[in-house]
Amino acid sequence: MKSSGKLLKIAQIGRGVGLRGFLKLHLHSDFPEQFKKDSKFYLSNKKELIVEEYDQKRGTIKFVGFDDKESASTLTNQFLYTTYKESRENCSLKEGEFFWFDLMGALILEDGMTLGQVEDIQRFEPDDFLLVKTDKRFVDMSLPKQFLIPYIERFILKFDKENKIVYTKDALELLKSS
Repeated sequence: MKSSGKLLKIAQIGRGVGLRGFLKLHLHSDFPEQFKKDSKFYLSNKKELIVEEYDQKRGTIKFVGFDDKESASTLTNQFLYTTYKESRENCSLKEGEFFWFDLMGALILEDGMTLGQVEDIQRFEPDDFLLVKTDKRFVDMSLPKQFLIPYIERFILKFDKENKIVYTKDALELLKSS
């Protein structure tokens, strides 16, 4: 997931809307601005799709070459992907912000101890959670192989993007009670 050549899932294509080839778009991204006209995305089979039109308010999208209900319906239920590099280029971050994929593989450090490594991000409204692969020394102490840390100020002190380290507090207690 760290390579800019790999693909990042950003949306799922839904049912057709109307007769002109529009489809519902279910975002898996916090950056709807990347779906602008002429943007390119990929299906899981690496087929490229070009955005003809996107209506954020209606949550609909139309792709070049899919001009009717029948042709557009062939895309229903497929996932849209982009590259990490294109995500960085097409999505605007504010000062101090980062992409969730920057967290992947980051070490979880608490009081100088490595608790584990970020494997995934789980979204359970209203918060996001880091799915952490527990460090071997804690697994050897019969603690769980994985645990969750809510990505909130109560547990997350800061994320050092350059060194890929998440500094935590009270996450060890979460691990012990998991």
